[in-house]
Amino acid sequence: MPVADARYADWKAPANDGQTLLWPDRDTLIAQTRENAMVLRRATHVCIQNAPLPELRRQMRHWIGHTDDDKPLIATGHQTELYHPGVWAKHAMINSLAEQVNGEAYYFAVDTDAPKHLQVRWPGGGVAITDDPQIAKAQWSGLLRQPTPAYLAEVRQQFDTAAATWTTKPIADTFFDAMTKLGLDQDVPLSSAIVNATHAVDWSLGLRHHAMLASPMFVSEPFLTLAHHICVNAGEFATAYNAALHEYRHENDIDDDGRPMPDLKQSDGACEVPLWLDDMSDGHRERATLIDVDGHWAIVRADDAFAFDPSADASEAATALLAWLRRHNLRLAPRALTLTMFFRLFLVDQFTHGIGGGRYDQVLDKLIERYFHLKPPHFSVATATLVFPDALNQARACLTCLRQEGHQLKHRVLGEAKMDLVAAITAAPRKSLERSTLFTQMHREIKSRARDPIVLDWERRFTESEQQLALERTLFDRELFYVVQPRERLLAVMDAYRDLLKSHA
Repeated sequence: MPVADARYADWKAPANDGQTLLWPDRDTLIAQTRENAMVLRRATHVCIQNAPLPELRRQMRHWIGHTDDDKPLIATGHQTELYHPGVWAKHAMINSLAEQVNGEAYYFAVDTDAPKHLQVRWPGGGVAITDDPQIAKAQWSGLLRQPTPAYLAEVRQQFDTAAATWTTKPIADTFFDAMTKLGLDQDVPLSSAIVNATHAVDWSLGLRHHAMLASPMFVSEPFLTLAHHICVNAGEFATAYNAALHEYRHENDIDDDGRPMPDLKQSDGACEVPLWLDDMSDGHRERATLIDVDGHWAIVRADDAFAFDPSADASEAATALLAWLRRHNLRLAPRALTLTMFFRLFLVDQFTHGIGGGRYDQVLDKLIERYFHLKPPHFSVATATLVFPDALNQARACLTCLRQEGHQLKHRVLGEAKMDLVAAITAAPRKSLERSTLFTQMHREIKSRARDPIVLDWERRFTESEQQLALERTLFDRELFYVVQPRERLLAVMDAYRDLLKSHA
């Protein structure tokens, strides 16, 4: 059987409440962060649309306001959603790492992915965060509007009514207060409101990272330079991309061609690239596919084609592409691997993933090596487990245990009579009528004892356990929005990462 790459760990979410995950260890992580900065600063041999990578990287870092090139940039990212404590733990981690390396921490909120996890959920209930009717239809989250003030007040009232029965006070007031203030300007989209409101929660906890929406970066000159470069070399890039996926699937014994993501489609005269083509007029998106026009890859809208010119310099290429996109009110947005490739090569010195992102980026590492002939910068992985506080002292239902008890009980109610029947069945010839008759008799007698008080008591306990298990699905759900947690439990996770990352020399 193929063996997964030894450079990576078999990451698993912590099983127990309050536990954290950090990979790699503290000393390795700090050393790799410094190595990443050095390798990327010196990668002048890597040209992106005729410009050296370090130059584009410096431009992009300055574009987001990170002007001290010697100061490490530590980052994480996630979709703009109501994420759980395991995702939030990455914020605690990047802040602690930034403190150790005298760097700055950034959270990039991806508002160009499909909307998901936009329910404010709690044990026994939940409600959507916005009354925008497009919540189930929008093709990317940046299209959604934030809740009307009246609707948000209803959401908060429902949440507060539920929270009044809990034994701990959640930190959600800070989130709702921020959302309420932002709701006074209905031109602020939902993604921006969520990012600002969760950032207010994090700031109240003492975290000091920057929080930025991703979509504005996709009209920056460095990103458009990367997009142009990928499109100029669409065939070569798609071949490297698909080869990286095939290698990963082989190493991890994956038979599904759609995992962890599908191959890019290639055919005579057409090639898919790992970008979304978004129509900003009607909110429709499609996988960007280029066609061959007179020997150049081109993107076509109606009868207007933009041909990607391999000889154009970076600034010229980015400017021309942006002008064409704006003429048609279009946007090129990165798909999963392209997005983290952009972050890791153009912006950060250390990028922290959750477990899923860490697995996907094993594919990206292979792509960077194949296509750019560059040692991929190291990434890190962090997560934590925090269950709903009121679940901590709850005993878990064990239906498996009860099923086993019931099986034994239903046979035990016959007492010695069952043993006599079993002995008679064993003594009877195999496949004989006598054996079959005795077997039927035994089960008829077991069924006749179904109303025995002992059996009825077991049935009652089994039904109660089924009901308890349904409640436990939310009580012990580690994916509830992190603001259901009390302040002190979130601070404990922050302390855990500070302890993991501080020097004990």
